[in-house]
Amino acid sequence: MNFDSFKLQMDIIRLDLKAGLEALLKAMPIRAIFLGVRIGDPTAVGQEQFSPSSTGWPPFMRVNPILDWSYRDIWAFLLTCKVRYCSLYDQGYTSIGSIHDTVPNALLSIGNANNVEEKFKPAYLLPDGRLERAGRIKNFSSRPLSAISNGLKSEDGHRKCTLTASVIAVGDEILFGTVEDRLALTLCRKLHSIGLAVSQFAVTKSDVDSVAEEVERQKSRNDMVFIYGGVGPLHSDVTVAGVAKAFGVRMAPDEEFEEYLRHLIGEKCTGDRNEMAQLPEGITELLHHEQLLVPLIKCQNVIILTATNVAEMDQEWDCLIEFMRSDSLLVAAEPFISKRLATTLSDVEAVHPLSEICIEFPDLYIGGYRESRKGPLLVTFEGKDQERINAAVEALCKKFQPGSFSEVN
Repeated sequence: MNFDSFKLQMDIIRLDLKAGLEALLKAMPIRAIFLGVRIGDPTAVGQEQFSPSSTGWPPFMRVNPILDWSYRDIWAFLLTCKVRYCSLYDQGYTSIGSIHDTVPNALLSIGNANNVEEKFKPAYLLPDGRLERAGRIKNFSSRPLSAISNGLKSEDGHRKCTLTASVIAVGDEILFGTVEDRLALTLCRKLHSIGLAVSQFAVTKSDVDSVAEEVERQKSRNDMVFIYGGVGPLHSDVTVAGVAKAFGVRMAPDEEFEEYLRHLIGEKCTGDRNEMAQLPEGITELLHHEQLLVPLIKCQNVIILTATNVAEMDQEWDCLIEFMRSDSLLVAAEPFISKRLATTLSDVEAVHPLSEICIEFPDLYIGGYRESRKGPLLVTFEGKDQERINAAVEALCKKFQPGSFSEVN
């Protein structure tokens, strides 16, 4: 780019960003710096149009004139004002990072029947600006997904990959004890039935920051996060906004979702007046199904459910299962195998032998509980390998007198 045409002076500082800023501010009396940050960028979290630099960085005022510009806004400006831009954007690139994590956006691919070199449409023809960063290569870890292992690590060859999920409920009414939450039990059972191990269930306040903190914590620890409650037009319905904040993106009007809402509630729904038509920008995928009045909302690995009772949860779950099958997730998630034993032994009598079995079979979940203090001790075995479960049961029974345990359904 020719900076002379803009009457701008270009200085090159061959240092890392922080050291370069320190050197620049020391050499020149600069108090404010204009940035091209937009709200969907990873570094934009918490920024406003004028934001002081972060703690630990050289002091200056960050000025963000295009913070609220959408993908369409950017391209409308560049094309209307005939601003020169990087030629890679004409080759299908929509978000340019390093040479190691940037590829053309597959959504701009031009179909080719002759198997010659693939071609792409220019970036300004991307139909959905929310998918701007679809050209960034995801850095999937090569590590095996953690198996349920009683907190112990093991390189046992019997271990199989276990996909994990967390469940988040949003609602002050649950925390106040006003409403009994039955959806968590239903959802946990459904996840377990398809082989997803629920690592945590949490209830958060109807507060954007509380939702954002919990989602941010869980989305990096689990393969999937399911969140329900707090979805709607009320002042306490903050779930979608909380998810957006967790990903560091802004809420933006979604024309497709607005159309669904218009059919549902009439002309009362407009992008300007109805916040329900706003979704997290750049990360949202709408999951359509003929059985649902409005599509489910998927933000990367976070699924936002709108169910308010068990019957609605059952319906959404059946639709979600179809989506998950098409996404090949269920192929990776092998179903759990369970076995449960009952015994009249006391906890004191059972504790050491059970601990030894847990150490011997770290790839299984082995737990004990009582439905009442006077009732039998129930020992559960959960895993992905029937032979391993049978071996663990046999090993436990050998540590006691014959007949000490009986299998229960």
